[in-house]
Amino acid sequence: MVKTFNRWLIAVICTLLMVNLGTVYAWSFFQKPLSDAYFWSNSQVAWAFSLAICFLGLAAAAGGMLLPKTGPTILALLGGMLFGCGYLLAAQALRIHSLPLLYAGYGVIGGTGLGLSYVTPVATMARWFPDRKGFATGMVVMGFGFGALLMSKVLAPLLLARLGGDMVRVFAVMGMLFLLLIIPAAAFVRNPPAGWMPSGYILPMASAGSGPDEHGRGTRACLISREFALLWVIFFCNITAGIAIIGFQSPLFQDIWSKADPALGKEALARYGATLIAVSSIFNGIGRFLWGGISDRIGRRETFRIILGTQLLAFILLTYTDNPWLFALLVCYILLCYGGGFGTMPSFVLDLFGSKVMPAVYGTILTAWSAAGIAGPQLVALIKDRYPAGLYPGRASFYSFALACGFLLIGLIFSFLLKSRRQ
Repeated sequence: MVKTFNRWLIAVICTLLMVNLGTVYAWSFFQKPLSDAYFWSNSQVAWAFSLAICFLGLAAAAGGMLLPKTGPTILALLGGMLFGCGYLLAAQALRIHSLPLLYAGYGVIGGTGLGLSYVTPVATMARWFPDRKGFATGMVVMGFGFGALLMSKVLAPLLLARLGGDMVRVFAVMGMLFLLLIIPAAAFVRNPPAGWMPSGYILPMASAGSGPDEHGRGTRACLISREFALLWVIFFCNITAGIAIIGFQSPLFQDIWSKADPALGKEALARYGATLIAVSSIFNGIGRFLWGGISDRIGRRETFRIILGTQLLAFILLTYTDNPWLFALLVCYILLCYGGGFGTMPSFVLDLFGSKVMPAVYGTILTAWSAAGIAGPQLVALIKDRYPAGLYPGRASFYSFALACGFLLIGLIFSFLLKSRRQ
């Protein structure tokens, strides 16, 4: 009974840790204010978010390799410190109007902290819940999806109101707050005792062999395998389409509302954009939990096919709608599927490669997140800079959504080349 309680306590702590880290998904809340206040282009501001996601994936890959040697506690603590310090450096960058320092602080240092802290709860939960892999890992990464809600509707508006809109002080306070919240939580992230198994759980024969994975392959063999390559491409395509929406959903939504109701002022448009970030983040979080559980029942490959195919239809509808409410509904569904990819992938890796190499393989597959973090936001930023809303109404949105359709179609095609191994 005590061990069962302990693993659920660890699950709650890991989820709360991920909520703090997931605040990075609210970057679109700051995209327009920073662009207007500092006279930076959409692409220049978006590079901070792109670099944060890029280094998240790279650090997660490195963390997955280091995790068996260092254990989860050290990596989670180091990641939490880097994440908080990234915000403090970003505050200094805004104070002196330095884009390079913003990129180094929020992007490189903060993103590295994100990656080290992100991979540890996911890998740790896979060890604590071998009997409920999709459910447990989906629950933890659900917390990451909810982070944007915390930032867009609680932290950022409260701090902006209390600090008079001073972005420098807002980023500084957030950095200190994350250090105070993440480091204590990270200290409790730990693996179960050696040989521990949940009561009544019998280790499947496929996972009980002596080899590093269920086929006896080492980490290197897994990373150069056909299955890994296909998973990477599918994951990359799903993330690229979704993260393009995440990085610019607020400005895109404001553009549509300004066209639908020209009488709306900047403050009203900003509130609408923040509300969409908050609501869509709920769907992002639920999707990680929901699709992870669905994949336990119908299989990982089949789940990804549904995620990719239905998103493709949603983006096609987005290219032809000027209705703000339909736009919001479709964005929420896309974020539901975007989160579903993260909720399903850890279990997919476990099924195909086994628990022994899971941290290294899963950490490496998160480099798809790195590549998508650059490709998605930057392509949309370039489109928005090339086709300003005032001169080309609706053109930037159309091209952005059409681009996402292309990535999803590629991912869907690759999913039919992948073999499924249903537990």
